[in-house]
Amino acid sequence: MSDFEDLLDLSPWMQNLAAPQHERVLQDLIVRSVPAGGFVCRKGEPVEHWLGVIDGLVKISSVSPEGKAVTFTGVAPGGWFGEGSLLKDESRRYDGVALRDSRIACMPRATFQWLLDTSIAFNRYLLHQLNERLAQFIGTVEIDRLLGPDARVARCLAQLFNPQLYPGLRRRLDISQSEIGFLTGLSRQRVNQALRRLEREGLMKVDYGAVTVLSIDGLREFDG
Repeated sequence: MSDFEDLLDLSPWMQNLAAPQHERVLQDLIVRSVPAGGFVCRKGEPVEHWLGVIDGLVKISSVSPEGKAVTFTGVAPGGWFGEGSLLKDESRRYDGVALRDSRIACMPRATFQWLLDTSIAFNRYLLHQLNERLAQFIGTVEIDRLLGPDARVARCLAQLFNPQLYPGLRRRLDISQSEIGFLTGLSRQRVNQALRRLEREGLMKVDYGAVTVLSIDGLREFDG
């Protein structure tokens, strides 16, 4: 399967484009391979592309001048990000780092703007995208301020299974305990304890380097 076929499968909005729009998107998209630990994008740089994860996992984070780091979210296969900066025409306000070898789709700014001007379906998709992203960040603030480590892991995983933001995921996600630790700010050992508890609660099945979600709603509501 080609890069573009992979991307089509992971981006249902593309299937709602008119034929000329669909053709131009395929012509203009660029696919980059980013190794684990590499930068998908950097804070402060001009935003020239809308970015989508074909496969892999990307951490969206920021580091202050004093070295204090904060992770905002993870972007799983099928997820697109950076539309806010494109719409506001501002410099990138965060780093995107590949937690594993990843393939990234890059849509040029001109193509993104052209779709805004010509596609009602694309505009509708972006409205839903921005609404879901806002709800996600509100949930992240709640997690960080009100919930304990086990609930933080549960909510983090629930966010990665959001069908609007990450349509490429099913019930199984290849993700290591170290990667979950990067996304939650917890140690690998503490993540392991949380995963085992969530497994005992019947919310997921834990395998080596992967989790299978048995109850997404249960993860979203877990506050123990």
